[in-house]
Amino acid sequence: MGKAVYIYTVLLVIYALLSWFPGGYQSSFGRFLSKICEPYLSLFDHLNLSFGPVNFNIAFAIIILQLASEALFRIILAIL
Repeated sequence: MGKAVYIYTVLLVIYALLSWFPGGYQSSFGRFLSKICEPYLSLFDHLNLSFGPVNFNIAFAIIILQLASEALFRIILAIL
């Protein structure tokens, strides 16, 4: 489970970095990442964590993903 969260986190970071490249989201890799990342990121769209031109939604989504993963791991350990 930890590796899946790590891989998804890396994909989210790459998705965020694509915004630095013109046409990054229109490439085949960008469209692939959009299909994987946007459903999760859409959960955080209503938060509007933009400060000037910088949007922190992806950073917040990564933090929540890591915290939820850690909490789930601890719950599973407590049960076992």
